[in-house]
Amino acid sequence: MMHDDQQYTHEDNSRQIFQELKFRSLTVKNRLFRSNVSGQFDDYNGHGGSARLNWEEKFARGGVGCIISSFTPVSVRGRILVRYAMIDDDDKIPFWRAIGDRVHAHDCRFLMQLSHSGRQQDMGGAENLYKRGLSSTNKSDYFHGLLAEAMSREDIRTVVEQFAQGARRAKEAGLDGVELHGANGYLITQFLSSGINDRTDEYGGDWEGRARFVLEIVRAIRREVGQDFHLQMKINGVDHNDWLYPWIRKGNTLDETVKICTLLLDGGKGVDAFHISSGSTFPHPRNPPGDLPLNDLRRWYDGMLSQGTRARFNYSIFSNPVLGPAFVAWWRFRRGKVIEGINLDYARAVTEAVRGIDQSVKVLCTGGFQHADVIGEAIRSGACDGVSMARPLIANNDLPKILKTQNGPDEGRECTYCNKCLLNDLENPLGCYEVKRYPGSTFEARHQNMIDEVMSVFTPPAFPGSVVATPPQAVEAEP
Repeated sequence: MMHDDQQYTHEDNSRQIFQELKFRSLTVKNRLFRSNVSGQFDDYNGHGGSARLNWEEKFARGGVGCIISSFTPVSVRGRILVRYAMIDDDDKIPFWRAIGDRVHAHDCRFLMQLSHSGRQQDMGGAENLYKRGLSSTNKSDYFHGLLAEAMSREDIRTVVEQFAQGARRAKEAGLDGVELHGANGYLITQFLSSGINDRTDEYGGDWEGRARFVLEIVRAIRREVGQDFHLQMKINGVDHNDWLYPWIRKGNTLDETVKICTLLLDGGKGVDAFHISSGSTFPHPRNPPGDLPLNDLRRWYDGMLSQGTRARFNYSIFSNPVLGPAFVAWWRFRRGKVIEGINLDYARAVTEAVRGIDQSVKVLCTGGFQHADVIGEAIRSGACDGVSMARPLIANNDLPKILKTQNGPDEGRECTYCNKCLLNDLENPLGCYEVKRYPGSTFEARHQNMIDEVMSVFTPPAFPGSVVATPPQAVEAEP
């Protein structure tokens, strides 16, 4: 990527990437954020486990400026999978305080992503077995067929308060701020999106009506935490709600997103930053942008068979020797050719709009970033102030240190955007499952090294402990 036809050196890009980023009430040491990547590391009841402590700390040790937590449910009704640490009760505060302590020891900031699944609840556990997912609509989601129940006004008031109390708990835990998950098909998206929200009351209709729910959340959070606690919003630049079925409603346009973002500034009392993504469901060809490995899809999607009404139909397609590859080809076509920086044009539009109102508001962009020239130009061009990444950091935990000295990971060590990490998380520990990235002279050796790396987050000590032990080095297995 060039800017004004000028060739920039690695040193130029490094200066862009490793300069401080100052928000209204938060300063981050560089422009690299670990995005909200989730894993089943915790106790069934939503209490955090030692694996998550080790997981979060390894990214802080790797050099990112700020970590955005995994999807953190504000209630049991709002979880997407079991064994995710929650923030639904004050008894969770000590664990999140321990997370903050671990991360802060490496001069890294930590934001909690306050989240609610809505209807997009993959495996909600026994507590949600006979409950439809709370949503803006009674219509099931179009991908898995997960059932939904349109929220009453009382439901809305309850959930708004759950978000507000989650933010209060994050502040009491000593964390550096919160992010609202308003992208990728979860509950806030279900209200914001014109392709999903079919309400006829004050929480539906035009973009202002659809934004009422999240605006009430923002104001309730400010009531609890004040103006000096960082609050940002993850939002779709464009929904692309029609990726699977081109005849259904497309969802929010970029123009609507820009209007919603300016509304959420709320006269300087609202959101401090925006985190730009795209895609009205999860997974989506644009989020996370990359491939759809059929073997992993067939192997791990079976856990969804008892969930949505379309899951068995989907599984039959994935397992078909003709329809499976055809679905993957459609996935790639709907994603497009660009992976790294896929959302930059959307981020640029939001940046230009909000800066015209409040110069202190910052914009982050997600989407496959792992090369210094792309990241440096994204910041230099004014498209965004910083980038977030997840899969490239799972592949190379020390990616920030790599970017200080070279343009990206060595050949064979780059993230391949295979999305095997995404599919494995349905049943396995989160990690990089691309065997060919690991050293070894045989497949068995590479596979063992992969398992050693994935399992390294389970290294003691148990919570609450002292310093995390150094994970064992992967050793090539005997042929």
